[in-house]
Amino acid sequence: MNKRGVPRMKVIVLGAGVIGTASAWFLNKAGHEVTVIERQPGAAQETSFANGGQISVSHAEPWANPSAPLKILKWLGKEDAPLLYRFRPELLQWIWGLSFLRECTPARTARNIRQIVAISEYSRQTLQSVRAETGIEYDHLVRGILHFYTDKKEFDDSLPAARLMRELGCPRESIAADEVVRIEPALAAIRDKIAGGDFTANDESGDVFKFTTGLARKSATAGVDFRFNTQVTRLLREGTGSAARITAVEVIDPQGRHQLLQADAYVVAMGSFSTSLLQPVGVNLMIYPGKGYSATYRITNPDAAPTVSLTDDGYKLVVSRLGDRLRVAGTCELNGYTRELNTTRCAAITRRTRELFPDACDYGNPVYWTGLRPLTPSNIPYIGKSAIANLFLNTGHGTLGWTMGCGSGRAIAEIVSGRVPDVDFAFTGLPAPGGRTRAAPRALGA
Repeated sequence: MNKRGVPRMKVIVLGAGVIGTASAWFLNKAGHEVTVIERQPGAAQETSFANGGQISVSHAEPWANPSAPLKILKWLGKEDAPLLYRFRPELLQWIWGLSFLRECTPARTARNIRQIVAISEYSRQTLQSVRAETGIEYDHLVRGILHFYTDKKEFDDSLPAARLMRELGCPRESIAADEVVRIEPALAAIRDKIAGGDFTANDESGDVFKFTTGLARKSATAGVDFRFNTQVTRLLREGTGSAARITAVEVIDPQGRHQLLQADAYVVAMGSFSTSLLQPVGVNLMIYPGKGYSATYRITNPDAAPTVSLTDDGYKLVVSRLGDRLRVAGTCELNGYTRELNTTRCAAITRRTRELFPDACDYGNPVYWTGLRPLTPSNIPYIGKSAIANLFLNTGHGTLGWTMGCGSGRAIAEIVSGRVPDVDFAFTGLPAPGGRTRAAPRALGA
């Protein structure tokens, strides 16, 4: 038993992005013996490496919303479209797409927003506590997030979502164009094109890579065993029904040797790659990779660069100042598991950033990056229990892994320890508020 009266368990966490690293941190704090398996040479080397940097609680609307289907049709075939859907002969992609369309109704969108905001606010408070406890430096700013619109209809359509956010306790205020420029003077160059905006003063930004690597170091010092350069090949299962258990995880170690690692509990936090790992043991997740892009520019004129984190609605880009760098990220390409850079999409990011802040950065030497966001149709992640007793899920966070990361790690540590987290969120496999139960991940086509 640990000091909180919970039986001490050996727990293996699969994945060392922000989700897996936060899971390991909180599992260790709960008194468990924790090992993290990661195929890369360090933490946060894939999807958590170079995202947009926003902790965007109040701007967390799901991609699936009533306006999405028409926009996707309009964007089909456009290489620089904010959301590019490339049809592939993959059953998962087609079923995922149909499930996405089902989530686009007003009622489902409102329900999903409530869930996303609940876990995101819980996560922001947890991040603040971790920051205070550890002193990790990650270029964080608490200057809010400013969402601006260059299309009058899009601005008008945003007003109901902003009202819903305020009803949920998020101080997201809809504002006029002049107020947008007052809050962020660096947007003055496009003042005549701005239709309006909304601003949430308590939202944050910061470098997820710096945070995650810092938290990994703190976790290792506290006793977490990180095994980098170690490839997970499969999970071994025995038993059926309620008696089913994972008995070991097979890995290839840095020397190329196959090993079986055993634990009392296993937490899967492998993002888009969770699906293929879990399917052979009968756990089928509705997750499809969405390839996101980012560009990082060196700031050459600090006075011309933004200091407030921004969301450019028309181009679906987010902009965050990270010390002496400007990070611009966004767009989504549904095209399998490839991380190949599309030069057209990269050029579109730089072109738009230069339009917004023509004198701010060195645009001749951008650093481009892609990462595979693990998208669920609803944008609600799988956090909780699977149908296998000792197998837990912390995956499917889509574009909000940084926003939800610390809260998801804290929540899964509670669940593994046999407790229900103190947040109004329908955790996978656990009773939800009001007596509902969110079903375990269903099989494809079910």
